[in-house]
Amino acid sequence: MMKKLLYKEMKLSANPLSYCFIAFSVMTMIPRYPILVGSFFICLGIFHTYQQIREYDDITYTVMLPVKKQDVVTAKYLFVLFIELMSFILCALLTIIRMKFLGNAAPYVTNQLMNANAAYLGYMMIVFASFNSIFLAGFFKTAYKIGKPFILFCLVNFIVITVGEVLHHIPGLESLNEPSDLNVLQVVILAIGIIMFALCTLLSYRRAMKNFEEIDL
Repeated sequence: MMKKLLYKEMKLSANPLSYCFIAFSVMTMIPRYPILVGSFFICLGIFHTYQQIREYDDITYTVMLPVKKQDVVTAKYLFVLFIELMSFILCALLTIIRMKFLGNAAPYVTNQLMNANAAYLGYMMIVFASFNSIFLAGFFKTAYKIGKPFILFCLVNFIVITVGEVLHHIPGLESLNEPSDLNVLQVVILAIGIIMFALCTLLSYRRAMKNFEEIDL
């Protein structure tokens, strides 16, 4: 049944923009640009699906099927995770290409904004973690309100991007923006991002299931 529910999410409930906006991963290759903004656009693509879910009253239709309410939450989380992980994998591949083959190119060496490296991928995971813990969990409090949780996510996302752009300008942290060489500081940021993503998503998922069970549809 879960396989069929997930198929429904990906084929019927999903807004095509959720898939199209994965293409913003290519912003990873743009020099002299705040490339972490690309992860925001990927989340915006997912937001369009939830906007469509609300407008089409998809939640009411889905809970009328012979499925548990927990399964409804699980399927919607799996869809979001699919978009996020596909985007992360694409960004990781582009980051490897940029570091290995283009890292010494002048536009990247002289870039004062964030370069694509392991730290960038860590920040990206933190953006996704904040989206899952703020927007997704916020949506399942009511199963229809999307404005307030998305605005809150936007504010947190702005802070994450700002911190990411500022940190490598602090004396002693310059290696966070190394365009071609991997180093310990970058790996630390990546590890923090992955851990935050896993923990925030898990806690968000549990909270969403609890809240959704209490909603009288």
